[in-house]
Amino acid sequence: MPSSSTDKKIRVFLADDHALVRQGFRRLLEDDPRIMVVGEANTGLSAIDQCGKIKPDVVVMDLLMPEIGGLEATAEILKANPETKILILSMYSNPAYVRKAIEAGAKGYILKDAIEVDLAQAVVVLSQGGAYMSPAISNLVLEGLKTGTMQEERADPYDRLTLREKEVLQLIAQGKSNKEIATLLDISINTVAVHRARLMETLGLHRTAELVLYAVKKGIVQPQ
Repeated sequence: MPSSSTDKKIRVFLADDHALVRQGFRRLLEDDPRIMVVGEANTGLSAIDQCGKIKPDVVVMDLLMPEIGGLEATAEILKANPETKILILSMYSNPAYVRKAIEAGAKGYILKDAIEVDLAQAVVVLSQGGAYMSPAISNLVLEGLKTGTMQEERADPYDRLTLREKEVLQLIAQGKSNKEIATLLDISINTVAVHRARLMETLGLHRTAELVLYAVKKGIVQPQ
């Protein structure tokens, strides 16, 4: 039986916590006859769950997602579906963020202020097995390689956190209580407390306010 025209389209999943932003992305992408949007998520955990079922060709992932960040979600999606291509969207042009996205397995990184120009083109390039960065990002990466700012920071304690501890850190920084975190992650309050204590010890922090400030500086959450 011959394939339908929709079978040949690039199947894209959108992950962003703002509904209006996702609507804008959908319009931009579906203006291209080669692309169809097959699903959406407003949290990192939802993106992981849905992508495991839908298995899209390309995931358009916001860097800063609720519950679990875009980079952690990227790694989990690729663990389950290595063939999926991840395109990171970000407000941040810092080469260190780009490096972390690449390390997580993303094949593309574009700035949100260049979406109208780059989004559909990036999706098509990734679907064909290529990589894509906004021109401004490419220039910064090249400069970072020359100056050494793309290199891994030494002994970053964040990298020693488990995925669950990173989830708890992000939720704490978003103002969630231990009870709310337990409900969101489907674990006990005592387990949340253990993760909280361990991650604070690993990061050398002692108060919730320090955790929030740390998360903002790391780009895990946006400043309020």
